[in-house]
Amino acid sequence: MAKITFHQTNGHTDTVDVATGTSLMRAAVTNGIHGIIGECGGQAMCATCHVHVREPYLDALPPVSEDEDEMLDCTATPRHDTRSRLGCQIQVTDSLAEIEVDIPESQV
Repeated sequence: MAKITFHQTNGHTDTVDVATGTSLMRAAVTNGIHGIIGECGGQAMCATCHVHVREPYLDALPPVSEDEDEMLDCTATPRHDTRSRLGCQIQVTDSLAEIEVDIPESQV
């Protein structure tokens, strides 16, 4: 099991335990995390699962793909150069068994 902590802009925090292989977007939608919509279902086509990954976890992430990079230019909340990612493109793995992300104020 992996642990994902979602931080809201109002200071509220939700921590969920999920199976390895689950994407951040799927974990948020399944657990009713406010602020993550996942409108396209995880296809990197809508940017409604935009998150800002907290600094200690950045080095454990896979590289940003060309499709993800393009969608990050379309987010409702300004992109953070190194911290912005699409939750649908980050899967928890054995090497990323814990991660903390900030949910932007708006997704649409």
